[in-house]
Amino acid sequence: MIAQEEVSPGSAEEGENYFVSMTDMMVGILFIFIIMLMVFALDFRTQTDVQENAIEIAKEIAQRLSELEEEVREQISSLDEAQDTRRRMLEDIQNQLASRGLHVQIDEAHGVLRLTEEAVRFPVNSTELGSQARANVETIALVLANVLPNYSACDSGLTDRRCSSSGLAFVETVFVEGHTDVTGNDERNWQLSTERAVNTYRALVTAAPSLRDLRNEKSEEVLSVSGYSSTRPINAAETKAAWEENRRIDLRFVMEVDNRKRLQQIMGLTDEMKIEIDRLVNASGDGS
Repeated sequence: MIAQEEVSPGSAEEGENYFVSMTDMMVGILFIFIIMLMVFALDFRTQTDVQENAIEIAKEIAQRLSELEEEVREQISSLDEAQDTRRRMLEDIQNQLASRGLHVQIDEAHGVLRLTEEAVRFPVNSTELGSQARANVETIALVLANVLPNYSACDSGLTDRRCSSSGLAFVETVFVEGHTDVTGNDERNWQLSTERAVNTYRALVTAAPSLRDLRNEKSEEVLSVSGYSSTRPINAAETKAAWEENRRIDLRFVMEVDNRKRLQQIMGLTDEMKIEIDRLVNASGDGS
């Protein structure tokens, strides 16, 4: 049984980037909200006829704002930590592969290890790994089996089912992504890209069975597969050389960053601040 298959575009990268973008937006709104509250509170302080109750509420809001600011800073720091952890992991994999004579590209911004045509090449209209490509995939598998346990939440292959409690950022999923060039039938290209990913996945776990023991924090297998047809070319030129580049396998590393939970936390905190504003307004109204 293989890990999750996916044949529609826009899964891992868009999901991750979407929630990071949403977090950035919420943080921006939150800071605007904080500025407005501070102006509001300072305005009350300048009024001589404000009730003492309103002043006390304003002090409470100032304290709550300080706590809220620290919470936002911690959340931004956790996102930065996950990004930095992924960068170090990719560089570690790249360096270990280079020491074995296999050169790959990394895209730090999107967490992608690109297995170029020098590493894994597929013939036109084929999903089979040639002898050299299979040997290269086996080398990649051994390096992944050496590096990934250091960045995985759990390892079910050990007798004590090791689960880290370090609090560091962990790998949530490693997508084995299949790609095709733009030539040929689009429906066939979807099939080709997915089968290329599946065959690469099978070669990886055959060479290093321990990869299937690695789990994320939800106890799901880390390795998964996806196919993107010709929708994500790395070379848009209409040439044979470009098409060869685009018939490739990418490994996309998605970190454990629960953006949805963070957004809910921020929204909950802003709701609390709205309640405090209402208290302040009501207290001011009573004293006017």
